[in-house]
Amino acid sequence: MKNNTLQLFLFVLLISCNNKEKPTPANQNNINLNKKPTSWISNRVKNANNKFKESQAGKLVLQSINAHGGLTNWFDKSALSFRFDYLPMNGKTPRKTIQQIDLWSNRAVHQDTKDNNDRFGFDGKKTWIKRNDTSKFDFDVKFWALTPYYFVGQPFIFDGKGVNLKKIEDQTLFSEPYDAVKITYDAGTGDAPDDYYINYYEKETHLLKAIKYIVSYPSYFKNGGHSPEKLMVITKYKTVENIVLAAEYETYSTDSNGFANEKITEVFVSDIKFMPKIKDNYFEMPNGAEVIK
Repeated sequence: MKNNTLQLFLFVLLISCNNKEKPTPANQNNINLNKKPTSWISNRVKNANNKFKESQAGKLVLQSINAHGGLTNWFDKSALSFRFDYLPMNGKTPRKTIQQIDLWSNRAVHQDTKDNNDRFGFDGKKTWIKRNDTSKFDFDVKFWALTPYYFVGQPFIFDGKGVNLKKIEDQTLFSEPYDAVKITYDAGTGDAPDDYYINYYEKETHLLKAIKYIVSYPSYFKNGGHSPEKLMVITKYKTVENIVLAAEYETYSTDSNGFANEKITEVFVSDIKFMPKIKDNYFEMPNGAEVIK
């Protein structure tokens, strides 16, 4: 009797093990998520906060980051998607793309707003393009792969290596004073290390209000030098999952004193959303794409 009971128990146990739920394709799809573990996020935020607290300029940047939603919340989102409409006032070609950005490693994928099969991106090492209509993207896609993000992602994007922060005297915008920090880069950082930004922070809310900047992209300035200084003013914000981002900008040329002069560009940022479940291989160069030299 005991032997029969034991055999029955073992038989039931065997059936139970064989019928144990196996990973479904849907569960397996989660393996390739781009999202970093909580420990990775905590460590990066800790290192960034320590760096920011070393200087008065860094403290101002961190103060603004916290006003915009905080680094922990930012990195927890994994990826950001938005439409960026860059509209020059002088009749030059508008630049309109929908893009997804990897918030951890600055990889990017852009789609044409009319045909999302036409796209380009940056996979961390090389810029690529894939299109059916060769007339699309009538601009330098290598320069543009991360340029919109370098504005939309502020003030969150200054925690990396090679970034230098310096507090400068208050800047005045339309008769109002703002806390100001100048951001520069070490030689060899990115494609245009001679670029700089000057961030204007509201004194009470600490929100980023304006960005003064130059462009030193070597393909545009083969003998060195840079563009005239411009001033990009945020005129509208959008809060998405407790992150405050710019939704509209007006860009001005500046006079000899650095003040806003003629309006030269309008920018609209729309369809802003975070994509925490995006796959890591989404940012890889797709089959059939060509590398931009």
